[in-house]
Amino acid sequence: MSMNLVEQLKKHEGYRQYPYYCTGGKLTIGYGRNLESNGMNEEEAEQLLVNDIRNAEAGVKRRIDVTHCNRARLDVLVNMVFNIGLDGLMKFKRMIAAVEAGNFADAAYEMKDSKWYKQVPNRAEELIEQMIKGEY
Repeated sequence: MSMNLVEQLKKHEGYRQYPYYCTGGKLTIGYGRNLESNGMNEEEAEQLLVNDIRNAEAGVKRRIDVTHCNRARLDVLVNMVFNIGLDGLMKFKRMIAAVEAGNFADAAYEMKDSKWYKQVPNRAEELIEQMIKGEY
């Protein structure tokens, strides 16, 4: 593939961060990626996942003092960001206070005492155990 073609297609297609419908009526993103016909393969999805994990972790670390968290406990918070967004996670004020104090049993209690727990009980139970034990 020539870099000339890459640059030409970038110029002709233009970059769009969010999905849109192209002139042919197909849901499209990026530099003319037809999501309806091409979708994305598993390798591409994994690349996006890795980027999203990095962004979610950076957001958690910007907003929450995680000095008492080991990797598994930090990952609980990142996992929750994937499920409810960073703003959603920040509504767990008592859980965050417990995490920042290193009191993971209280953090787990606050996770269970939530609407989120009722919405995704299997995911929540696994994350609660991980928060308590500090391991996967």
